[in-house]
Amino acid sequence: MGRDGITGLVCLVASLGLFAATIGLPGPSLLVPVGPGFYPRIVLGITAVLSAALIVLDFAGRTVRPAKPGGAPRNYRLVVVTFAIVGIYVALLPHLGFRIATFAFVSVLQAVLEPPRTGKNWLRVLIVALATTLMTYLAFEHYLSVLLPRGRWTDF
Repeated sequence: MGRDGITGLVCLVASLGLFAATIGLPGPSLLVPVGPGFYPRIVLGITAVLSAALIVLDFAGRTVRPAKPGGAPRNYRLVVVTFAIVGIYVALLPHLGFRIATFAFVSVLQAVLEPPRTGKNWLRVLIVALATTLMTYLAFEHYLSVLLPRGRWTDF
């Protein structure tokens, strides 16, 4: 068994162990359609399936590593900038509120990761940021009944 198979086996055992630990979590209540174990079970189930696939690919002799070693050049500056953007988002969230802060966060992060060069690209950035914010807000606030932060400065 190669490195991929060992990695897959470790992840499979860990995800199945953690999945078993979620069995004791309470079920959904009358007000919320999903319980506290719903999303961890989804993530751990997907992790277990992907880990099993990694083991099968290793036994079949296929590799999931890139063909060329090295790949793209490392960009540590971009990593630091991304962490700074996330930190600023977390700091501004209670002041601006979820909707405004998330829209700004997604917009800025997209523009930093792949700078838009044309007006059409800027429009795409804004549409994706608006759609991400709206879908997340609707899913959590209206479907799951999770209260998202309102802004101290905006009350929005």
